[in-house]
Amino acid sequence: MKLDLGNLKSKVERYKGILQNTIDYRSKWESESKPLIVKTLKSINKKVGLGGKIELNDNMENLGVVILNLGKEKSGIFENIPDSDIKRSLIKSNGALVFQQLFNGKIMVMILPPHIEGYGEPRPPKNLEIVRPEELNDGYILRYVDELVNEVANWEDYDDDQPTINKIGFGNQQMILDGAEEEE
Repeated sequence: MKLDLGNLKSKVERYKGILQNTIDYRSKWESESKPLIVKTLKSINKKVGLGGKIELNDNMENLGVVILNLGKEKSGIFENIPDSDIKRSLIKSNGALVFQQLFNGKIMVMILPPHIEGYGEPRPPKNLEIVRPEELNDGYILRYVDELVNEVANWEDYDDDQPTINKIGFGNQQMILDGAEEEE
């Protein structure tokens, strides 16, 4: 009995190519990706006066992290301690933009939304996308910072003035749910 190994052989070649990509992507993190991210974040942060801090976490080799952290501060909310005149300040985390090197050398970009410690549950990180090192450029990084600023501004300006509208439809014709009028 003769086995047809052509299909399996092509899958093995694809697998070997992916393994080589991991090696290549990992080497680009230190030489290209991390320096580009740090330089671009510092430049944007300074030029727009965002006030963030660039943090590096290289505790794990080939799992590096670059963070644009907007810091922590007093939230202005205090917990009154019973039977005393003591007040405990609740701390607000202002959010962060994270560039995380994955196990395969690709880069996951995510936003850590703002939250107030001890006041509800923090929302989970918002994954923006996963990019290969050669796809990352200063334009992408600017877009990610823009998304971070939009996310934190929306969090700070939270209210229920804007009703959520669920649109359904096909092409240019849409029906809006929740009793609102139809749009064309």
